[in-house]
Amino acid sequence: METNTYIFGQIQPSYALTDPGSVFFLDIETTGFSPKSAYVYLIGGAFYGENQWQGIQWFADSPGEEKNILKALSSYLSGFSTLIHFNGTRFDLPFLKSRMELHGIPFPFDGFCSIDLYARILPCKSFLRLQSCRQKALEQFMKIHREDEFDGGQLIKVYKSYLKEREPEQLSLLLLHNREDLQGMVQLLPMLSYADLFDHSPLVTQAETNQYLDLENREKQELVLRLSLPSRLPLPVSFHANGCFFTAEENRALLRIPIYLEEMKHFYDNYKEYDYLPEEDIAIHRSVSSFVAKDHRRAASAKNCYMRKHSSYLPQWDVLFTPFFKQRYDSPLLFFEWKEEMKKDREALSKYASHVLYMLRLGGS
Repeated sequence: METNTYIFGQIQPSYALTDPGSVFFLDIETTGFSPKSAYVYLIGGAFYGENQWQGIQWFADSPGEEKNILKALSSYLSGFSTLIHFNGTRFDLPFLKSRMELHGIPFPFDGFCSIDLYARILPCKSFLRLQSCRQKALEQFMKIHREDEFDGGQLIKVYKSYLKEREPEQLSLLLLHNREDLQGMVQLLPMLSYADLFDHSPLVTQAETNQYLDLENREKQELVLRLSLPSRLPLPVSFHANGCFFTAEENRALLRIPIYLEEMKHFYDNYKEYDYLPEEDIAIHRSVSSFVAKDHRRAASAKNCYMRKHSSYLPQWDVLFTPFFKQRYDSPLLFFEWKEEMKKDREALSKYASHVLYMLRLGGS
């Protein structure tokens, strides 16, 4: 077994960790994808100590050394309570657990808080216009430079060649890939700020309505919300869907939502308790409709059991505010009535901003 330690250098991720000293980054290299037929040949870890990011690697310089590097990892984790990895939920951790069980080594991560960078960032793929969420793709998005040009699968051949030839250059390639994966994870931490946009409600600091002319020179209105974000974004981001526009930089953002000034309908659920009045084009409860002549009313159906109201409306993609309105019965988009006094309700507006952001993350609908 070979142990290698090093210093990452001047890396200061802008994402705030509550207790950096309790965090351990993990990355493993294996001879295959199934723990039943492959084994771990390299384990890398990164941690913060002595005011700098440091790394450690345990390398199996022969197939029989796997048990030793697994035991070395397990005995090294004292004082750490948070584990950060990249797609480790699906690969690294199950693989390690299986191999440790084979060697009779207790799995050391059961009590850890586990953060999977891949799983946290993946839901933001569309929102960030990412072609891929592989680690190297995310590093390119963040403008992180790396020397390593291999992926884990390609390095399996390099490792097997090293076992036969013992060329120092081969070992350097193996260690470099693992080290830059770990360093990349540390540098990708700020991308969690994008996930925070959807996991923690932004705070509305200002709300105003704005009038503008659309491309057809028609007068329109929009709600403009200025937001304070839960954490600082590493790079500016902008996105739009369903007429809503979002732009953000650092810890500030602007959200613009169209206001619909038109007549909409509120559909009653219990239509069997209502009658429809064709001349007025409304439905009224039978406790009242009994006073209307029979030839001016008929039993309501789900499609005509509504009241109509001309007002200002904001869109919602789920029932966030009630009563909710629709443009027509089969319309998937819901609305709620917008009133100017709602500008003062920052709690409700912050809740609504989170709702719109969630729709944007899904890419609209």
